[in-house]
Amino acid sequence: MNSENTVQESKSRRVFQCARRSVLKTPGKFILAATILAAMLGFMLLPGSSVSGAAQGQQDNDSESTIQRGFAMAPVPLDLRGKNRALVGKGSYIVNAQGGCNDCHTTPNYAPGHDPFLGEPLEVNAATYMGGGRHFGPVIVARNITPDEHGLPGGLTRDQFITAMRTGIDKDGSILQVMPWPVFADMTDGDLNANYEYLTSIPSLSGPGSRDP
Repeated sequence: MNSENTVQESKSRRVFQCARRSVLKTPGKFILAATILAAMLGFMLLPGSSVSGAAQGQQDNDSESTIQRGFAMAPVPLDLRGKNRALVGKGSYIVNAQGGCNDCHTTPNYAPGHDPFLGEPLEVNAATYMGGGRHFGPVIVARNITPDEHGLPGGLTRDQFITAMRTGIDKDGSILQVMPWPVFADMTDGDLNANYEYLTSIPSLSGPGSRDP
């Protein structure tokens, strides 16, 4: 009985070794490599895999970091009552760190003694933040985009705001001039909604600019 088992095991080993040699020959090597690569990619893309989970976790961390950074850099107190906190934080990050909205809609841009272009420590002018008033020639004046008495930034509804940002069409039907809306036209709906939500949370100012076209 032991002798028969030994013979059988010897045959099995020879068959396995022969099969392995044939697989490892070209093009068998490529077939084996392709099979292993496909298996690895499939594992990485599984929703429950550790790699997929790590990527999602990093994305979540990045999003939360952006929100927190947005709150940290807001130059004015924010009213979060009835607001989506995450959108407000994200909107602050876009408006203050990416959009450059302060350059045109705050006059003057910086608090006295805090103009970075003069080598002074940067501090945005909170007293006129987003109140408009900057003149571009004799006719065009930057709009006051702080909330009006109804809580609408620049007197714009959310739909009007998104339309203006995407197409440049103002609430009176005219095309916005100077305002770099072509740059913002390709922003996602999520980003534009975040911008609007943030602007609804900043303090309301009566000037120096107007909310009307």
